[in-house]
Amino acid sequence: MKIRNQDGPPEDLLYFDEDLDLSQKQVEDVVEIFKTPLTGAYNWDYTIADNRIKKLYELGKELNWNGSIDLNWDYTHPADEKLVEPDEELPHEALEAYQALSEEEKILFDRHNTAELMSQFLHGEQGALLVASQLASCAPTYNAKLYAASQTFDEARHVEVFNRYLQDKIGIHYPINPSLKLLLDKILTDERWDLKFIGMQIIIEGLALAAFQMLKSITKDPLLKQLLHYVVRDEARHVTFGINYLEDYLTTLSKEEINERAQFAYEACVISRDRLVNTQAEQRFLKMTAEEAREFQLSTGTFEMFRNFLFSRVMPNLKRIGLLTDEVRPKFEALGLLEYEHAPDDFECDWAEMKKPLEKFGQIPTNL
Repeated sequence: MKIRNQDGPPEDLLYFDEDLDLSQKQVEDVVEIFKTPLTGAYNWDYTIADNRIKKLYELGKELNWNGSIDLNWDYTHPADEKLVEPDEELPHEALEAYQALSEEEKILFDRHNTAELMSQFLHGEQGALLVASQLASCAPTYNAKLYAASQTFDEARHVEVFNRYLQDKIGIHYPINPSLKLLLDKILTDERWDLKFIGMQIIIEGLALAAFQMLKSITKDPLLKQLLHYVVRDEARHVTFGINYLEDYLTTLSKEEINERAQFAYEACVISRDRLVNTQAEQRFLKMTAEEAREFQLSTGTFEMFRNFLFSRVMPNLKRIGLLTDEVRPKFEALGLLEYEHAPDDFECDWAEMKKPLEKFGQIPTNL
């Protein structure tokens, strides 16, 4: 085993040869060190409170799935068919550039565009894995520790399946989006455990659900649709856990402490709103500058779908737990996000729906 430490994540694309057969001696682990003043907590009261957190924990155990055998890895999408059809309402300049591509270039653009998006899923899920493992140490209550441990396993499974799909079915890894890295760094290195809860369970998980639902709704690959469907069911439990736990806890804080956390949530939403935009595939294939690609992405119907998915979940959840304070409401108003605050929150969930057995390959519903 070779371990190479470096400052910051890799910046280059990583290609996977389908015939590559590496031994352990040939593998090099590239790592970036981060330090955090994490304050852990034992819990010596092993009384099991029969509450919603316990119920979610039990549900997670019932619905565990195996990424190696429950997904249909035998299926490979045809090499001459797109994984995702392009947006039908592309701006004129982008449409012209796209139509000028050959059919082979359009397929290659599709693979790179999808790989760039799914690479962010992979990196984000690794961040979620690290944060969930921190929460198992620092959450103060017994039920929360158990749930955080189960979530850690869920996130490990998500890292596994996204990585396998990227390596086996597309063959490309893109580096992490700098804004996503900034958000993960902030959550991982903050010493306050409840900010980790807010950042992970409300913002990152909300971001993940929005992105996964968006891609699930537009992909033509039934394997990718099945994979995303399974992951979304896990993530929905995680968000419900965060809402239920934080609503009670935040009532114990002072007004100043609540405003600190509300400001943190606002700043995370700013990053999520218009900075988590992937542009490298457009720059490479459509010959756009970075700024042109960014403006193009922000103007697409797909991005509007993502934005609606994201903030129709995040905003009502922030309101439910008390983080839409008078101090931050004008800031959210300036971003045009308060329109989402009256959408249904995730405190109440459809337990019957969540308990349903996982659908098999080819049986995934198309509705969201």
